[in-house]
Amino acid sequence: MRGMTEQPERWTQASVHPDMWADPADDPRNSEGPSPDGELATLEDYLANYRLTMRMKCEGLDAGQLARRSVPPSTMSLLGLVRHLAEVERDWRNWITDGEPLPKLYGARDADFDGAVADAAVVEAAWRDLAREQAATDAVLAEHPDLGERLGKDGVSVRELLVHRIEEYARHCGHADLLRECVDGRVGQ
Repeated sequence: MRGMTEQPERWTQASVHPDMWADPADDPRNSEGPSPDGELATLEDYLANYRLTMRMKCEGLDAGQLARRSVPPSTMSLLGLVRHLAEVERDWRNWITDGEPLPKLYGARDADFDGAVADAAVVEAAWRDLAREQAATDAVLAEHPDLGERLGKDGVSVRELLVHRIEEYARHCGHADLLRECVDGRVGQ
């Protein structure tokens, strides 16, 4: 394990633009052609791209690297971010339902980050949890295509929830940029 003062050499897989994660032809987020039609399709496209970005920032790392808390004293790690996003997807469903809230996935406050340990089973479970929670929230929202519709006890609009989801993923993708660079030096958008 490298010491706190040692920094990995910066690198990228891109050869066209040195500040990119991958060359445009190899970037699965790079879609040629027209942008989606309509507000809902545009919001869903942004959300899908940020979700994919988070996955890309974690690719190629082992459990130890994913669990590394690269910026002490923060407890944040790439694995912790994956677990946190699973937790917030579940919580967003609590915002828009009238029933009893679903329990937290990982327990007490900050357990999503505190439980992000260097164990392959924990990593696999985190990705399964995230996929399941994303699909469940997506399914609930698919039943409400009117962006102005208000849901749940607090009357949260579908639009507000979608924008908040995009904001959450975008913010954490920024964290993932920095965490990944600290882990192995890889840079890029």
